[in-house]
Amino acid sequence: MKGNKATLLTYAEKCKNILASNWQGSLNTIKADAKGSKADIHTSKVKYIVKRGHPFIWVPQNDLHNVNTIIDERGSFAVTTPFPGPLRGLFKSLKKLPARVALAGDVLPLKEEKAKSLAEKLQEVILSEQKSVDEFSYTVSGVLSSSTGRTSRSDNLKELLEEGDDGKYSIYRFKMRSCTFIDANGANFEVDVEDMEKSKADLLAPFSAKLIDGINQSHARRRALILFCFVHMNVNAKDAYITWVDRKGFDVLAKVSIPKDGIDHYQWKEYRFMLKEEAKDVESFCRQLVEMEEEVVKKVSASSGLA
Repeated sequence: MKGNKATLLTYAEKCKNILASNWQGSLNTIKADAKGSKADIHTSKVKYIVKRGHPFIWVPQNDLHNVNTIIDERGSFAVTTPFPGPLRGLFKSLKKLPARVALAGDVLPLKEEKAKSLAEKLQEVILSEQKSVDEFSYTVSGVLSSSTGRTSRSDNLKELLEEGDDGKYSIYRFKMRSCTFIDANGANFEVDVEDMEKSKADLLAPFSAKLIDGINQSHARRRALILFCFVHMNVNAKDAYITWVDRKGFDVLAKVSIPKDGIDHYQWKEYRFMLKEEAKDVESFCRQLVEMEEEVVKKVSASSGLA
């Protein structure tokens, strides 16, 4: 159950999964005026999709990015692992940031025909994801049903198509020149751009925000995470949240009891749990998660003499 090279994704794969799992990022461009670029940076949240390995960004027409990029096309783009629902408050209390990807490169405007083609692609992405949701099995729906927030990537992207005349966008391609993976502890790992282009995101990545929230909003599933820590890691946890999902497994942040001087002290620690087989899609992930939950309940019941 513990992490090693075989149980973890490459940094390039992690970056691809983060980009595929979110729909919003922070775009930074260099402020400009009639005299050219300035040292100041303009930052705003923008929505995007990824196509052929590159983010394509929708910038509202009244945003300063549209002026800045005419003078200086250099920019950076940062996207975090989704941290919906209770994770947001937990991370804030721990002064912790979720894992994220930071890209540096050029913000290039799309010509009208390409922008129109990309808008059609956006509609295809939304319809495809919504079709998948409609066809999910009872098992998947059971895991996702506890998610109460706006955690569906397709629902959030749909706003780009629903805006009226006052909400039009300029569409840009973000051509990356460098990529950095930043883990939850703030450590930086440079990722080769060629590796990024070769890597593919997990098929479950677009649904990871809803998966994470669905699990964390369910008291029964959180209790199962506590049992995972007890059975597989031999630690007593008072509480636990899932923070990351991928085709190989998932990460859990657990509030672990550390006895000291006869008193229980608690510390939040991270644990990695592996699936028995790689999850090719969200159906496979949810099926294996439910099986793991059933297994730990049986083991704890048997050891307690309740079986």
